[in-house]
Amino acid sequence: MELGMIGLGRMGANMVERLLKGGHSVVGYARTPEKVNRIVHEGAVGAHSLEELVSKLSPRRVIWLMIPAGDPVDKTIQALIPLLDKDDVIIDGGNSFYKDTLRRAETLKQKNIHYVDAGTSGGIWGLAEGYSLMVGGGKEVVEFLHPIFETLAPASDKGWSYVGPNGAGHFVKMVHNGIEYGMMQAYAEGFALLKQKEEFNLDLHQIAEVWRYGSVIRSWLLDLASEALKENPNLEGIESYVSESGEGRWAVLEAIEQHIAAPVITSSLLQRFLSQEEESFSNKLLAILRKKFGGHAIKEKS
Repeated sequence: MELGMIGLGRMGANMVERLLKGGHSVVGYARTPEKVNRIVHEGAVGAHSLEELVSKLSPRRVIWLMIPAGDPVDKTIQALIPLLDKDDVIIDGGNSFYKDTLRRAETLKQKNIHYVDAGTSGGIWGLAEGYSLMVGGGKEVVEFLHPIFETLAPASDKGWSYVGPNGAGHFVKMVHNGIEYGMMQAYAEGFALLKQKEEFNLDLHQIAEVWRYGSVIRSWLLDLASEALKENPNLEGIESYVSESGEGRWAVLEAIEQHIAAPVITSSLLQRFLSQEEESFSNKLLAILRKKFGGHAIKEKS
């Protein structure tokens, strides 16, 4: 199958390479010429504008967006609309908010253009391992796109599924990322407890390796933690700053809207916010209050 790929960051470029290896034809576009040249070197066709990308695709055109959520997606879709024909397909494989997906699907439906939301997990490992794909949209168009999803997934019948109408794919991916936040936080806190018990002189990489086999908490995230602890046991040179790109926040807001208790996901999100504070005003106030009511000492800045 032939398709266009817009967005050739590391993940997008890896997806292009996996598609090429699976026998698909890919036309790739990015604002950075170097990124376009890189995928051309792998065997794809390059495009240096949206107009050129669309012109190099044969009807029925399929265009996969792998770009940041929010305004970039809206602007790209608006630029594509006048270039596309009836029954062409736009796939959003990024981490878009599902309510934005519902709005975009309705807009494109009025233009007789299909919109598919493909929640995509796998990160930079997807090239070798395959991507987990949670697909939302019309059943007919998803059936048409089967060859693409089967190539990107770990296997033709594993790691991907049609989960429901437009919005369902990005909704499931949002919840997936919320769970990911909680799992990562639990591992981080557990290993911090182990490290703090200095009298036992625990080897954290060794423990991670033990847990990787047979343990009820084994997972791919634990595999990655073990690898990180082997490379840098004390995590030297790394700031305790954890970014937050939106999906966890959306999951928490959805939990509030639905009156669903999600304390683990919520706590892990707030912990990320806390890590981003250079100086925590709230912690300073806590220290002052402890002194006021109990006479506890305050640690002054040197």
